[in-house]
Amino acid sequence: MSITIQTRSGRVIVTLVYLAVILITTGGILVGLWSLREMRAIVTHQFNAQQMVIAQTAKARIEREIDGITRELFHLARHLQALPAGDPEEQRVLRHGLERLLESGVRRVELVDLADRRALALTPPGNFSEQRLPEAAPEDEIHFPADASPALWVSPVRMSAAGAEMAAAAPLAADRSRIVVVRINLSAFLAGLLKNIRSGASGYAWLIDANGTFLYHPNPDFIGGNAFTVREERLPLVSYERINFIQQDKMLKGEQGTGWYYSPWHRGVVSPMKKLIAYSPIRVADHPPQYWSVAVIAPQSEVEDALGTWSFKIFLLQGLIILAVMLGAGTVIWLENRWSKVLEARVLSKTEALAKSEEKYRSLVESAEDLIFTVDPEGRFRSLNTFTATFFGGAPEAFIGRHLSSAFPEPAAGQQAALIEQVYRTGKSLRQELELPIGDPPLWLSANFMPIKTESGDTGSVLCIARDVTETKNLQRQLVNAEKLASLGTLAAGVAHEINNPLGVILGFCELLLRKAEPGSQQFEDLKTIERQGLLCKETVENLLSFARAENQPIAQADVNLCIEAIVKIVRHLLAKNGVDLLLQLADPLPPAKADARQLQQVFLNLITNAMAAMENGGALTIRSFAERSPRRVVIQFQDTGTGIPPAHMDRIFEPFFTTKPEGKGTGLGLFVSYGIVSSFGGTIECASSPATGLGKQSGTTFTVRLLPA
Repeated sequence: MSITIQTRSGRVIVTLVYLAVILITTGGILVGLWSLREMRAIVTHQFNAQQMVIAQTAKARIEREIDGITRELFHLARHLQALPAGDPEEQRVLRHGLERLLESGVRRVELVDLADRRALALTPPGNFSEQRLPEAAPEDEIHFPADASPALWVSPVRMSAAGAEMAAAAPLAADRSRIVVVRINLSAFLAGLLKNIRSGASGYAWLIDANGTFLYHPNPDFIGGNAFTVREERLPLVSYERINFIQQDKMLKGEQGTGWYYSPWHRGVVSPMKKLIAYSPIRVADHPPQYWSVAVIAPQSEVEDALGTWSFKIFLLQGLIILAVMLGAGTVIWLENRWSKVLEARVLSKTEALAKSEEKYRSLVESAEDLIFTVDPEGRFRSLNTFTATFFGGAPEAFIGRHLSSAFPEPAAGQQAALIEQVYRTGKSLRQELELPIGDPPLWLSANFMPIKTESGDTGSVLCIARDVTETKNLQRQLVNAEKLASLGTLAAGVAHEINNPLGVILGFCELLLRKAEPGSQQFEDLKTIERQGLLCKETVENLLSFARAENQPIAQADVNLCIEAIVKIVRHLLAKNGVDLLLQLADPLPPAKADARQLQQVFLNLITNAMAAMENGGALTIRSFAERSPRRVVIQFQDTGTGIPPAHMDRIFEPFFTTKPEGKGTGLGLFVSYGIVSSFGGTIECASSPATGLGKQSGTTFTVRLLPA
C-alpha cells in the first residue's frame, strides 16, 4: 500500500518535474524569440537612421554643388552683360568661367543671341565654335516663360549617348535676347558625388528624377532607364510592387523617409533578399520647379547576420537550461547567469560598433559648412554642428536646451518657430528664405526644415539645414536695378526732349521781359522767380539728357588721377568755404580706366557735391584711388564724415528724383545719372553708410566706384 503511494508520489513528482521542464523550456523559447524580435527591430531602426544621415548628407552636397554652379552662372552673366555683342573680351570671360566649372561636370559654355540666332560655344580644352541656330527652335532650346521673369532657368534632364545632361541659363538683358548657358554632364557630376557612398559593407546610393528616371546607379545599365520598368526588364518573374510603391507614392512626391523592399539581386549576385532603404528629396531648380530624390540602400542580411549567430546560441543555451533543470536548480542558475553575461557582452559590442559608425557620419555633419541643427516642438535646440555654434559665437553644448531666439535675432527666430510648428503639425518638409539683420548688408539664409520620424511614424524632431545665399540675393537685386535703369533711361530721354524746347522759349522771353522791367519792381522780382525756377528745370532736363546719352557715346580711356585733380581744382574753394578738409590718397602709378574723362568728372563732381551737402557743419572728405588685382579693377573711393544715410533709404539712393534734401536744393538726379554713367562704362558704384545714432559711433558715407582697366 505504502509502495503504491510512494510510487504514485514519485510519478507525481516526475510529472511535475517534466511539466516544469516543459514550462521552463517553452518560456525560454518564447523569451528568446521575443528578444530576437526586439533586437532585430532596434538594430534595423538604428541602421536605417544611419542610412538617412547618409542620404541627407548626399542631398546637401548635391544641392551645394548645384548652387555653386548657379552662382558661377550669375557671375558670368554679370560680366558678359557689360560687354557689347561680339566683343573679344567675351571669349576670355567664357574661358575663365569654364575653367572654374569643369570640376562641377560642366562640359560646355555657350553665349546665345536668340534675336540673331547665333551661338558662341566653348568646350574643353578651350575650343571655340560659332554657329547659327536653326530658325525653327528645337524642343530642348532654353527659353524663359513670357509671363514671368526668373533670373535662372534650368532645363529638364535629357538622356543622350554621353549620358544624362542638363542645362542652366541666365539672361544678359531685360528682353532675354542674349543668354549665357552652361551644359552639365550629370553622369560625371553625380558619379563624383555618389559613387563612393557606402552603407554597411556593400550598400550604395542611387538617384532618380521627377519622372522616375535613374540619373545615377552603380549599375551603368540602369542609368537612363525607368525605375519602374528597368528591374522588370532584367528579371521579369519577380514582384517589384513594394519598391514601386516607395518610388511612386513617396520619393516622386518629394517625401523623406525610410522603409524596406524585396530585391532579387545585389551587386551582381542574383538571390532574393530584403533591403533597407532611406530616401530624401533634392531641390534642383525653381524655374521650372525640379526635384530629384536620392536613396541609400543595403541588404538587411548585413544587419541580421549577427542576429542569426545569436539565435543559434540562444537555442543552444535553452538546451543547456533543460539539462540544467534536470541536473539541479543550481546549475540552471549558473547557466542563466552565463547566458545573460554573454548576451550583454554581445549587445555592448554591437552598440559600440553602431556608436562608432554613428560617429563617422556625425563627423560628416560636423565638417559641413552649413547651419545644421535639430529642435524639439517648443523650438529648443536638441543638437547642432560646430559650424552653427561658431556662426553664433559659442560652443555647441552652450546652445543645447535653449530656444531659437537665443541665437537667431527677430524676426527670423519667430519665422522659424512658426515653420517648425507647421512641420510638426503636417509632417512635411518646408523651405524658406530668412533674413538675418547681422552686418550690413544683412545676411540671407535658405533653410530647409525636415521632419525626423519615430518608429510610430510621428515627428520626433525637426532637422534644419540652412545655407548662406546672401551673394545670390545681391546678384538678383543688381539685375533688377539694371532693368529699372534701362527702362528709366528711355523714359528720361523722351521726357527731356519734350520739355527742353518749350523751356528754352520760356527762358528766352523771360530774359527779354527782364531787360524791360525796372530793377527792384514787383514785376522784376516776379520775372526773376520765373527765371530761377526755369533754370532749375533746365538743370533737371540736362541731367536727364546726360543719363540718356551716356550709353550711346564711345568709351575711350581716362586717367583717373587727372580727372580727380581737375575736379578738385574747381571745388577746392567750396570745400574750404564749407569747412571741409580734403585729403587725397592717389595711387601712382595707376592704370588708365575704360571711361570717358568728361563724364567721369561729372560723376566725381556729383559725389563730392553730395559729400559737402552731408557735412553742413564741416568735416573731412578723403578721396582714394588704387588698383585691385583680382579681378583687375581701377577703384576710386569718396569717404566723408557726414550724417550718413538711414538704412531705409539705402535701396533707393540710385532712383531718379529721390532726394532727402529740402525742396529746391536738389533734383534727385545726381546719383541716378552717376549710376548710369558708370554702368555704361562696364563699371559699378556701391555705397556703404553708417548714420549718426547719438551713441558716439562715427557716422559717414563711402561711395566706391570700380572701373575696368583700359
